[in-house]
Amino acid sequence: MTVQSRSPERLVHVPLGDRAYDILIGPGLLARAGGEITSRLKGRKAAIITDEHVAPLYLEALMDGLQTDGIEAVSLTLPAGEKTKSFDHLATVCDMVLAARIERNDAVIALGGGVIGDLAGFAAGIVRRGVRFVQIPTSLLSQVDSSVGGKTGVNSRHGKNLLGVFHQPDLVLADTSILDTLSPREFRAGYAEVAKYGLIDNPQFFEWLEKNWQKVFEGGPERIEAIAVSCQAKADVVVEDEREMGRRALLNLGHTFGHALEAATHYDSARLVHGEGVAIGMVLAHEFSSRLNLASPDDAKRVEGHLKAVGLPTKMSDIPGELPGADVLLDAIMQDKKVKGGKLTFILTRGIGQSFVADDVPSSEVLSFLKEKLAK
Repeated sequence: MTVQSRSPERLVHVPLGDRAYDILIGPGLLARAGGEITSRLKGRKAAIITDEHVAPLYLEALMDGLQTDGIEAVSLTLPAGEKTKSFDHLATVCDMVLAARIERNDAVIALGGGVIGDLAGFAAGIVRRGVRFVQIPTSLLSQVDSSVGGKTGVNSRHGKNLLGVFHQPDLVLADTSILDTLSPREFRAGYAEVAKYGLIDNPQFFEWLEKNWQKVFEGGPERIEAIAVSCQAKADVVVEDEREMGRRALLNLGHTFGHALEAATHYDSARLVHGEGVAIGMVLAHEFSSRLNLASPDDAKRVEGHLKAVGLPTKMSDIPGELPGADVLLDAIMQDKKVKGGKLTFILTRGIGQSFVADDVPSSEVLSFLKEKLAK
C-alpha cells in the first residue's frame, strides 16, 4: 500500500474487505465532513460525541455542515480528560445513541481526541451490535494512532483500556488545520506516537523526524507528511494483524511502561498525559533493552535526546509529584493487557527501528530495572 496524494491532501486506504475504509489527511476536512460521509454511508442520521474542550471550537461547524448535506445530527458533550473513559460515561453515550434512534446504517461520530474516539467507538460497537462509526480526531495523537485500527475501550480500576471491542471506523477525517488550536503540550504528546513509528521499524523516518521535527510542529507539508506516514504505518500493521495476535503488538512500543505510569498517577492529566507516558516508556524500553544486552546504550541516549529536544518528558523523575514504589508499578504492568498467561510481554529493541516482541520477560529483571530508575 502507498500513501496517495490529493495535494495538499493525502489518502490512506485500509483494505479490510467489506470493512475497508479511507483515512483522509489535510486541511479543511471538517467543513467537508457531510459530503465525505454521505458519499460512503447510506444512513442519514448521526450522533456526535465530543467533549467540553472541543465542542466550543468545532461542534457548531460540524453540525451545520452535516445539515447542509442532509444528515440529521444530535450531539452529546462530555467532560474532557482520561477519566471520561469510564463505564458510567459509556452508559450515557449508549443511552443517547439509542434515544436518537440511530440505526445500523446511521453513524456515531467521534469529534475529539483519543478519549472520545475510544469511548464513542466502544458505544458504536455495542449499540444494536454495531452501528457505523466515523472518526474526526482533533489531536495529533488521535490522528496518528487511536483513530486508526478499530481498537476501542474504556478504563477499569484494574488498568487502562481493559474493557473494549474491535470496531473499525467507516471513515477517518484527519483535519490538520484543527491541530493549530492544540496547546504545545498536547501537540508534543501526540508527537511521541509519531516518533514511535520510526522507532518500531522505520529508522529512515526517525532520522527524517530528527531533521524536520520543528517543521512538523510549525505545520505545512511536513506535518501532513508525518501524519500520512504514521497512518500508513499503522494501517499496514492493522491489515496484517487486525486483532493484535502478533505483529500489531509492536505498536505498543513504550506503552507497557507508559500505561503503568498513567495508572500510578491515577490518570491525572495535570501530571501526565498518554503521549508523555509513551515518551517516557519508549526511553525506558530502549534502556531496558540495553540492560538486557540487546541494544547499544547509545540508541537509548539518541531516543532520549530527540524526545527531550522536542520538549517531552523522558524520565520518571520528570513526572510531577510522588510515584509509588517499583512493586506497585510492576503490579500495574502485570495487569496490563500485554500480559498473557501471567507472562510479561514487552516490546524491546535491538536498535533504532528494530523493535520486536519479547515474550516471557522475567519479572525480577523488570523489578530491578524499575528500582534503579526510580532511584535516579
